[in-house]
Amino acid sequence: MGSSIGANIRHLREQRGWSQARLAREVCQAARVCGEPVGRQEVSRWETGKRTPREWLPFLATALGVNVDALGALQKPTEPAVPTLAEFLPEGDPLSPLEYGTGRRIGMGTVNELQQRVHGLRLADDVLAGGDLIRPALRDLRRTVKLYRESSHTGEVGQQLLRQIGELAQIAGWIASDAGQHEEAERIYRLGISAAHQAEDHTLSGNLAGSLAYQMSNTGRETEGLALARAALNDAGAEAPPKARALYLDRVAWAHTKSGGAADEQQAMRALGEAEQALSEDDEGIESPVYLYWVDAGELKVMESRVYTELHRPLRAVPLLRKVLGGYDATHAREMALYLSWLAVALADANEPEEAAAVAERVISLGSDTSSKRVMERLRVILGRLRDFADVPAVAALLAEHQRSTNPV
Repeated sequence: MGSSIGANIRHLREQRGWSQARLAREVCQAARVCGEPVGRQEVSRWETGKRTPREWLPFLATALGVNVDALGALQKPTEPAVPTLAEFLPEGDPLSPLEYGTGRRIGMGTVNELQQRVHGLRLADDVLAGGDLIRPALRDLRRTVKLYRESSHTGEVGQQLLRQIGELAQIAGWIASDAGQHEEAERIYRLGISAAHQAEDHTLSGNLAGSLAYQMSNTGRETEGLALARAALNDAGAEAPPKARALYLDRVAWAHTKSGGAADEQQAMRALGEAEQALSEDDEGIESPVYLYWVDAGELKVMESRVYTELHRPLRAVPLLRKVLGGYDATHAREMALYLSWLAVALADANEPEEAAAVAERVISLGSDTSSKRVMERLRVILGRLRDFADVPAVAALLAEHQRSTNPV
C-alpha cells in the first residue's frame, strides 16, 4: 500500500502542476503548523515509498483535494507518462542547508552581486573557450552553493539564491562541456536542474535540461537526449517565454536529427517550424530571462542549417550558413569556427571539395586560438569528410599540412 500511496501522491501533485516544494507548503498550511516540518525532501521520500506519510495523511488529502482512502487506492495501469525533469535530478539533495540559520545573515544585496558575476561569466563565454573559463566557473559555483547552504536568509532570498545557482550551473555546465569534461558538465547540469526545481523556476530548469539534452545527443546518448529534450519542453509548458520555448524546440529538433529514426526527420522539421513561430511571438510583451539574450532569428537559422547538414541536404544548408556567417561577430571566434565547420561539411556534401578545404583552413586558424574541445571535435569531423576527396590537390595539401602540424618530426 505504501508504494500505491507514493504513486498517488505524485500523480495528484503533477495533475495540479505543483512542485514537491509547493506540496510541502500546502501540507503545512493544511495542518496549520508554523515553520517547515515537512519539506521537499520529505515529499520525495513519500513519493518514492522510502517513507509513509502516516500522521500527515489527512493533511495531504486536504491539500490534494481528495479523501484519505483515495490516496491508498490502486490505480489502473495507464499509458507510459511523458518523462518529467524530476527523473533527471541528482541522487540525494546536494543543496540541503547545513545548520540552517546559524551562518551569517545575507540579503538581496548579495543576490544582486551574484547576478552581476553570473552575467559577466556569460559574456566572457561569448569570447573565450571552455578551457580558459572552467576553473573560475567551477570556483564560483562551489562558492555560491556553499553560501546558500551555510548562510542565514529569508525564504525569498533563499529562492533567489537557488535561481542564481541554477543560472551559474547552466553556464558552468556549458563551459565544462566545451572543455570536454562531459561527466563534470552533467553533474553540474543536474545540480542546476535541482536548484531551479526547488526555486520553482520552470523556464530555468528547461534551459538547463535542454543544455544537458544537447550534450547527450552529441556524445552518443541520442535516446536519452531526445527524452530529456522533450521533458524540458513539456515541463516548461505553453506559458514559457517565447525565446525559451523557441530554444527548447530547437533542442528537440536537434535531438530528433541525431536520433536518426524513420520519423525523426519529419519531427525535426516540425520542431524547427514551431521554434520559428514561438520566436515570432517575442514582441508581444512577454519578458524573457536575461540569460536568453543570445537567442534570436540568426541562432535559429544556424540550428536549421545544422539540421540540414546532418541530414545531408547541402542545398538548403549552405545558403543559410553563408547568410548567418556574413553578419556574425568576428570576436566570437569559437562560434565562428563551429559554424564554419558545418559549412565545410555541407560544401563537401555538395561536391565542392576545394571550397570546403578553404573553409576548413579558416576553422583550423580560428581553432588554434581557442581551447575548445568542441572545435577540435568538429575539425576531426571535417578532416574525416574531406578524406573522401584526398585526390583533389587543395584537399591533399590541407590534409598534408595538418598532418605535419600535428605530428612534427
